[in-house]
Formats: sequence, C-alpha cells, structure tokens
Amino acid sequence: MSDFQIISTGNPGLDVVLRGGLPSSRLYLLEGAPGSGKTTLALQFLREGVRNGERVLYITLSETREELRVVAWSHGWDLEGFDVFELESTENIFGDGREQSIIHPWEMELGETIRLIQDEVERVKPRRIVFDSLSEMRLLAQDPLRYRRQVLALKQFFSGRDMTVILVDDMTGAGDARDAHLHSLCHGVITLERLTLEFGAARRRMQVQKLRGIDFIAGFHDLNIRKGGVDIFPRLIAADHHAEFSDEPVKSGVVELDNLLGGGPLRGSSILITGPAGSGKTTIALQYLYASCEQGEACTIFEFDERIGTLFFRARAFGLEIDRHVEKGCLDIQQIDPAEISPGEFAARVRQEVEQRGVRLIVIDSLNGYLAAMPQEQQLLLQMHELLSYLSQKGVVTFLINPQQGLVGSMSTSLNISYIADAVVLLRFFEAGGRIRKAISVIKNRSGMHEDAIREFRIDKEGVRVGEPLTAFRGVLTGTPEYLGNSAPLMEDRANGA
Repeated sequence: MSDFQIISTGNPGLDVVLRGGLPSSRLYLLEGAPGSGKTTLALQFLREGVRNGERVLYITLSETREELRVVAWSHGWDLEGFDVFELESTENIFGDGREQSIIHPWEMELGETIRLIQDEVERVKPRRIVFDSLSEMRLLAQDPLRYRRQVLALKQFFSGRDMTVILVDDMTGAGDARDAHLHSLCHGVITLERLTLEFGAARRRMQVQKLRGIDFIAGFHDLNIRKGGVDIFPRLIAADHHAEFSDEPVKSGVVELDNLLGGGPLRGSSILITGPAGSGKTTIALQYLYASCEQGEACTIFEFDERIGTLFFRARAFGLEIDRHVEKGCLDIQQIDPAEISPGEFAARVRQEVEQRGVRLIVIDSLNGYLAAMPQEQQLLLQMHELLSYLSQKGVVTFLINPQQGLVGSMSTSLNISYIADAVVLLRFFEAGGRIRKAISVIKNRSGMHEDAIREFRIDKEGVRVGEPLTAFRGVLTGTPEYLGNSAPLMEDRANGA
C-alpha cells in the first residue's frame, strides 16, 4: 500500500497523464527550453495549493515578482496567497535591506544563496514550492560537480519536510545532453518541448520521463498555451474507453445507397469515401448525417477544407437543410485550421463531442487537411488508427473524406488510410452518351456483405440518387472507366426537371 498522498498539479490534463496527480512531499524536475510553458505550469501548481488553503512559495533567481505578476495577469490570474522570494539585482544583501530578501546573485557564493533559500523556507513553511530556475544555480556554481552537490543538498534539506517541490530548469548552460545525474536525484521528471514548424504556430508537447511509484501514461502529449493556463491533451488510448452499444445499421434515407453497404454502415464502423474532386464524397456523408439528425441523434462535422458557409449553401442546393439542425443543437460544425491545431488537440475535441454531447456520427472532411496538421505521415497513421479505434469502441459511425489527386486517369492520394477504415466507397467519373457521369462502388466492407456492382450516382436538388447496376464497364479501377453498354440503365434528369 502507498505511503504517500496524491495531490493535484492544478492542471487537469497533466493529472490525467499522471493517473491522478503527483505523490506529495517529493522533489520533481520540470525542464524545457524557454517558451515551452514551464512558468505557467508552475503557477498552476501553486494556484492549486492556494485553492486548497495551503501556504505556497515561489523562489525565483532570475525573475522579479513584478515579472511573475505580468505572466499571471496574462492568464487572468493574480499572485494573491503567494509568497515570492526573489533574488534580483535591485538591492545589495550586505546592507540594511537584507530582510528584503533581494540580493546580487553574482556577488555571493552559491552556498550563501542556498542558505538564504533555506532560511526563507523555514520562515514560510510552505506545502508547495517552485524553485525557478536551476540554470541560475548552474551559472553560479560554474563547476558541474559543485552544482550537483548543491542540488543534492537541496534535496536533503527538503527531505523529511511535508513539502512538494518543483525544480524548474530551462536547460541553458546544460549542453546538448540532459543531466542524467539530476534526473536520478528527482522523484519525477517532466519535460516540455517547443517545436518550430516551417509554417504555422509553434507546436508544444510534453512527456513524463520518470515518476517513481506511478503508472503514468507514457509517450508525448500535445499541449497548448492559452489565456487561462496550459492545456495538455493526454495521448489517446482507445482500449481505455470501451462502451456497450448495439451494432444496428445506420440508414441514409436512400435505399439503393444503403444496399451498397449491405443495408448501411454499422454502429462503430468507419467509412472511407474516396474519389476525385467534385465527385460527391462530402454529399454522401451529408446524406447519412442529415438522416441521423432527422432521427434526433447528435452529429459533428470537422471541416478542414471547406468554409462552413459554403457547406450550408451546398447542402441546401441538394435539399439537405442542415442549418435547421445546427440551430436546434443537434449538429455541430467545427471549422478546423490545420496550421493552428495539433493532432492531440484534435483528438481531444473529438472526445469532447463524443463524451459530452453524446455524438453518434462524425464526418472528417478531409484527410488532406488532417494530414497538414502533422508533417510526419507515419505518426499521422498511428494517431488516426487510435482515434478510429476509440470511436469504434464508443459506437460512433465515422465518415472520412479522402480526396484523390487528379480528375481522370490514374489517381493517387497523399495518405493511404484505406487499410484502417472498415469500409471503402469509391467514386469515379465516366463518360457515356456525350455526358460526364459518376459511378459509385464499394470495394471493401469489414462489417458484413456489400454489393460488388458498379452503379451510376447522381446528385440534384432533390438529393442523392443511385441507379441500376452497370455491367458494361471497362477500366473502372484503373481510374479511366469506359462504359460500353446501352443507354437503358443510365439515369437522366428527374421528370420534374430537377
């Protein structure tokens, strides 16, 4: 049985990664380059202590209280309830103002600095301490061995006291390699990283390097700094989110379309709709989404490529009044900027829709936009695989729109995700009777039987139509289909002129 208490870090996402929080009365290292979010995360840790009525102490060797106040103000916070001990260059320790605890770090020995810190800790007797930063100690020590001895002395000083301490290290002056000796001294190590991409906002992520006695969620977790603190998005593990659901088929309202998929896609399945631009991929997904909304089910569209206004206009042109369901709150459409969102944050948005709104059907339009959110394709496939597994565990039907490059001829895609999806719907253009027409077929369906026929597919202002099977085709799968049969099975305009 554990002999320590678990305390919250003040950050909900980090608490999830840590399976509840940090063991109290231990020494932890929070490391990362400047701008990675260390100070904000440290302030959240202390604010949680203030909320719990605990005495907290922020020890700063480089920043003034006013600079800390500015950081807190940028998040809508204040330093009310904080004890701040600053070692700055505005006053000399060796004068009448010694009790003001403001000193010249470069005019004294490191040992004297440590002694003053210990005296302040003894005076305040805090439950939570942030020491910012070890880089200043490293500069004062000038010798790696002396620096490590002083850190060890700090650890021994805090040992036995009911104090949870976070040492902050911006890793300046530490060289290229992390200090393995420093890692071994601490009970846990949390690393923050800031990644600069060729385009778009900087990406940030974190990982727990070690934490003794806690089965934390390993690996990298995306994070974002916003007004109000640091948002950490724990890495999605689908196996932790199983829910019971019935696997009945989902109907589109177009019988011929459902028959292509053996009666309709099953709950918990993912359907990849692929084809050239303008072939009707989004419209097929909207047909299923509209039918679900008509049944009162919550649905969500994550729109990477198209503007929401354009989506509304297109849906109305095909007789799908999705704006009515948006007004009722049944349908949520989220415009996603791939240059500003990380895959971890996107997965968190999906989870929020499923777990808070009870969403039963999701459309991701398109995978090309999602690909732009992560430069490394292999990581993207792993992320998407885990996300689809999670949605499957929750019984959510997922439509993935995958545009192909080119309109006719041999077409390719920048992301081969067909092996992950449960069903694949293929759309193609073909020419017959002097007109450009569209063909639809299902080439895969893990959930059950599916038609192997090729049917004509048309969209007009009364919605989607699927025609009779066309047998006199050649070259459909090559991307250059040719129709060699008679015109009898081909669809023409509706009788009302639609």
